Amino acid sequence: MEVEEAVMRILAGLTAMFMGCAGWAAPVEQGEPNVPEFSPAFEGQTRAEALAPTAIQVSVFARGLEHPWGIAALPGGGYLVTERPGRMRIVGEDGRVSAPIEGLPEVAARQQGGLLDVALSPGFERDRRVYWTYAKPVRGGRVTAAARGVLSQDGTRMSEVEDIFEQAPPRRNGLHFGSRILFGPEGHVFITVGERFSARARVLAQDLGATYGKVVRLWPDGRVPEDNPYGSAVWSYGHRNPQGAAVRPGDGALLTIEHGPAGGDELNRIEKGANYGWPVISYGENYDGSPVGEGRTQAGGMEQPLYYWDPVIAPSGMAFYDGELFADWRGDLLIASLNPGGLVRLRLQGDRVVGEERMIEGDHRIRDVEVAPDGAVLLLVDAPKGGIFRLVPR
Repeated sequence: MEVEEAVMRILAGLTAMFMGCAGWAAPVEQGEPNVPEFSPAFEGQTRAEALAPTAIQVSVFARGLEHPWGIAALPGGGYLVTERPGRMRIVGEDGRVSAPIEGLPEVAARQQGGLLDVALSPGFERDRRVYWTYAKPVRGGRVTAAARGVLSQDGTRMSEVEDIFEQAPPRRNGLHFGSRILFGPEGHVFITVGERFSARARVLAQDLGATYGKVVRLWPDGRVPEDNPYGSAVWSYGHRNPQGAAVRPGDGALLTIEHGPAGGDELNRIEKGANYGWPVISYGENYDGSPVGEGRTQAGGMEQPLYYWDPVIAPSGMAFYDGELFADWRGDLLIASLNPGGLVRLRLQGDRVVGEERMIEGDHRIRDVEVAPDGAVLLLVDAPKGGIFRLVPR
């Protein structure tokens, strides 16, 4: 769906939503669970109380982007945006889209693969370094890789391009690459890596000798930190397809979000060396209705998610809101939804989710979230004729 048409449908839905809201003690309306026999491990782990709906105004900020995937704000104004087919562009503060930046590597743009996330070096104003993740074609198939380069002063070319991480072993399918890249408070690079979907591949999420279904922690040049728990790039394991990650302001905690199968999308707080269970435990089931593994949701030595969804929201990028425009949102977590689409807002008290809001649900897949310097929220619309929505208070 083109972005202009999507905005019109959003506005129509918002009117109906605000007319029909009388109270918010019940959970967000979301349909029946895929696995109703599963119970949460603790109160509030799923279907938290619905937050009072926010009056928002939605407009088109940029158009003409093909399957945009990642966005990063530039310190001088504007944004770096990736397109899954393999292009990176600059979107100006006025929404104008530049020509593709030259010098990027070849990507395996097939199914879910292609050019994925983008992040700036913490010292970007000095070193002009840009980091990104992508599906890389290699002998034997495709891998999730992370690279870095130096962006020219005029924003037209990337130089000094080098990979800092490459998943192993390669796989021929084009599914479950992950992948977000971001910097931690101590200067490390964190990369979320998918488990490549197939029954034979996903068991490697539990294998510390493979970088499938992992959160990876590196120094910016690709070196493995000496205090990593397993003497390798692996920081945590047992993940399915984590496509969102954010560092919480204040305590610097790393939170990730990952796709479950039919049900079982998870929000996790990432701890050093921890095992998050996939595919041994899950709050979902396989797409054919069969159980995941032995159909368990808990097991010794495996972490519980802070929160899970059944049915799914198909989560992708996320960000903590730290702007000024939405005063009531400060510290809340904003999550991009691919299915049913739209934006999900979670309110946390510590590590407990105490409220949820769904916004602009419909036929528009939202791939990433960025809080603009002025406090507006920018949403990447993942579509062949995609673009960027801009959300402000109504």
